[in-house]
Amino acid sequence: MDRDRAIIEHQLGRPPRGLLNIAVRCPWGYPAVIRVAPLLNERDTIEPFPTLFWLTCPILREQLSRLEERGIITQLEEEIARDAELYRSYEEDHRRYAQERFALLSPEEKKLLAERGWLEALRERGIAGIADFRTVKCLHAHYAHHLARGSTIGRWLEERFQFVWCPAEEIRCR
Repeated sequence: MDRDRAIIEHQLGRPPRGLLNIAVRCPWGYPAVIRVAPLLNERDTIEPFPTLFWLTCPILREQLSRLEERGIITQLEEEIARDAELYRSYEEDHRRYAQERFALLSPEEKKLLAERGWLEALRERGIAGIADFRTVKCLHAHYAHHLARGSTIGRWLEERFQFVWCPAEEIRCR
């Protein structure tokens, strides 16, 4: 895990927060998606963290950033508003994500979150902490979720765009 942690730190340019495990590896064996704790306890500060899956692969992050820059989130939200089936599937992804995140909390953590008024937010908010399931906050969070579990937004993206991993001669995480 020390080697993985060092690679993730290199990928992100900082230490990972709340790292639980590697959820997905790229074809070359490097971490691509990490699973993150729903409650962070760092430097004597406790805070909820709604993003369960974090995309670490630099080449995928770049590709998704370019799509965000092109306004794909707006296009996607418009399609979600028009297509009831897409919305239902997307809403279900949020609900399953929230359930998985909530299940990671210990009884003590749930008690602490309840005392601080944060429990319902972690129980109800979806991917990347989204409260309004008609919106898309971050393609990176959605694609990380897709790679880890499969998702509506990830499938939508893959149907329209060709994502590529690093070529063998240019692996960035070495």
